[in-house]
Amino acid sequence: MRTGYELLVGALLFALASSAYAQHSYIGAEKCKMCHKVQYDSWLATKHAKATETAKASTRWKFDASCLSCHATNKDEALAGVQCEACHGPGSDYRAMSIMKDREKAIANGLIVPTQETCNGCHDGKDHHKPVTFDRDLVHARKK
Repeated sequence: MRTGYELLVGALLFALASSAYAQHSYIGAEKCKMCHKVQYDSWLATKHAKATETAKASTRWKFDASCLSCHATNKDEALAGVQCEACHGPGSDYRAMSIMKDREKAIANGLIVPTQETCNGCHDGKDHHKPVTFDRDLVHARKK
């Protein structure tokens, strides 16, 4: 039979282990804008910013919930459009300035540094998913 102390220690260890594997949560582009205004403003001019409404308005493709896996940030309409976190990962744990100033810390806390593979997640060339070539210098400024 376990003592209360052993149960408490076990519960604490379980909680710590669980939190290490907890999923990061989304914060939305408006929060990113606070520090990344230039990137936010240029993103507004891209097709990504309006991806959900474009998918819904399409007369060529039938819109359903599966469209949101590429046409919304968190796979539902809570964060419509392909916002920052669709490519950079949910920002709850790397958004703090003390973390964002340290690239390795930010990555350890969930920041994804996009690559061609990130783009290929949606732009796979199948059906209407046009392939794109990733260009780090143009990714926010490109008018699509």
